[in-house]
Amino acid sequence: MASCTYTRPPLRALGLSLSIGLCVAASLSACSRNAPPIADQQENQLRNLKSAPLIANTLNNAWYRDAETALTNKPLGEIERGKARNIILFLGDGMSIATITAARILAGQRLGQSGEEYALSFEHFPYSGLSKTYNVDSQTPDSAGTMTAIMSGLKTDAGALGADENVIVGDCQSLAGHEVISALELAALAGKATGIISTARITHATPAATYAKSADRDWEDDSSLPAAAKAAGCQDIASQLIDFEKNVEARISGADVDGIDVIMGGGRRGFISNTDPSGEGRRLDERNLISQWQQQYPDGKYLQTTGDLQAINPKTASKIFGLFNPSHMRYEADRDTSNNGEPSLKAMTATAITRLSQNSNGYFLMVEGGRIDHAHHAGNAFNALNETIAFADAVATAVSLSQRDDTLIIVTADHGHAFSISGYPKRGNPILGKVIEVGSTVPAQASDGMPYTTLGYRNGRGFQNLGSDNNADTAYQQEIQAGRHNLDEVDTQSSGFHQEALIPLAAETHSGEDVAIYAIGPGAALVSGSNEQNLIFHVMNYAAQLLDVTPPAHAK
Repeated sequence: MASCTYTRPPLRALGLSLSIGLCVAASLSACSRNAPPIADQQENQLRNLKSAPLIANTLNNAWYRDAETALTNKPLGEIERGKARNIILFLGDGMSIATITAARILAGQRLGQSGEEYALSFEHFPYSGLSKTYNVDSQTPDSAGTMTAIMSGLKTDAGALGADENVIVGDCQSLAGHEVISALELAALAGKATGIISTARITHATPAATYAKSADRDWEDDSSLPAAAKAAGCQDIASQLIDFEKNVEARISGADVDGIDVIMGGGRRGFISNTDPSGEGRRLDERNLISQWQQQYPDGKYLQTTGDLQAINPKTASKIFGLFNPSHMRYEADRDTSNNGEPSLKAMTATAITRLSQNSNGYFLMVEGGRIDHAHHAGNAFNALNETIAFADAVATAVSLSQRDDTLIIVTADHGHAFSISGYPKRGNPILGKVIEVGSTVPAQASDGMPYTTLGYRNGRGFQNLGSDNNADTAYQQEIQAGRHNLDEVDTQSSGFHQEALIPLAAETHSGEDVAIYAIGPGAALVSGSNEQNLIFHVMNYAAQLLDVTPPAHAK
């Protein structure tokens, strides 16, 4: 009997093994009778993948289809389709255009320039456009709805994660049948390495939209799950992160993914029991999800400090799980820079790219500068701009560690803030300072006889003079002081100064205007003009063909 020799590259992402027959001529017909042609098997794989309910629900959504149509009208043609081996998505949470402008000026002034002519790293990217940020049900959006749009290619309601607009926020049972796939999940299915980084809690809305399906963004751990949601079987977001591999395989028949390779951020409290000796935990189910992760990935490295991060070799590490703070990571200006402290966003980005680059199939990485948003909510421009500068440094690191010909890097924001640059300050006037007009050397006075700053907020907690306090969140311990205040003797450039706000609110709000998108690499030219926010997913999918490439063997 004629014999055949086979090589079997396992297509683990769908649990399939394609048997490629390397047969002698006499046995070729016998081998072909045992297996359909490779092209047919690949086509069947793709058909099965796209028919999975999770993906079919995504593909059939009207918002998704509209964005697909919009993409086809972009003047790029087929020249760069599928050329991106790697995708890095940078998300500056709350990074409005005004925030970028002010951060650019501050960064330049710190270098001794007038500031206006300076450019942050991503402002050198060759392509840029605008993103419409509204949610399906909200003119001014939230981070859950916006990041779901970016990650899944369709718009949804404020507060919903990984689900379409038919979910009822806060209603666990309404989630069933409305879950959608994310770019990170598709990358894992395609055998790519995957990573998520945030300076916020890793269970917060933006990072959670990469891996979780939840009817409420606030269900970060089981202590925040309502009794009805628990009874209905809804899973908290922290548990979903640990169970990522199991959940994807349960939702897509035949899938066999390898888990998320790099996870770094804050939010340790959501992964440990409230009885834990550290006193940090919030979980009521007495589970230690960190221990469960270590049992699932025994070769993985769990990190808590900068020293832990520096001690690993990312080129040889298996998986990396870093939780550097019980809640959000500290502001860059307030960060403990010792080995016992927290790593910078730049350092986390460098480690992640080095680790993910070891995968021969490429990678998908999402990096969030989460605390830009938090500083704005606290009404503290100093930290918002400082976080934006640190975010830009991380982008520069990514550019230096990747290749333009095979890596698409997109930098954008989920929404803006009620933050403005105004008055008539002269060129080079300190961006955090009081307005000094052209031809003058003293601060200008408003009609009430008092000076005013270039930067301000339309709403929020308002004025605070907290000196050198580098923690923007200290404002929440103070009384709300909206309205005008005499700034004659106040150093408005200090880290603890919080700008005036017109409308008194417990926290400053998001804004509804468009935000910027910047791009470099394969497919970047698709980022142009004014776009629905969910188009960003379609640009990534076009560049890497996440939905149209037969999943190769894992090489993680």
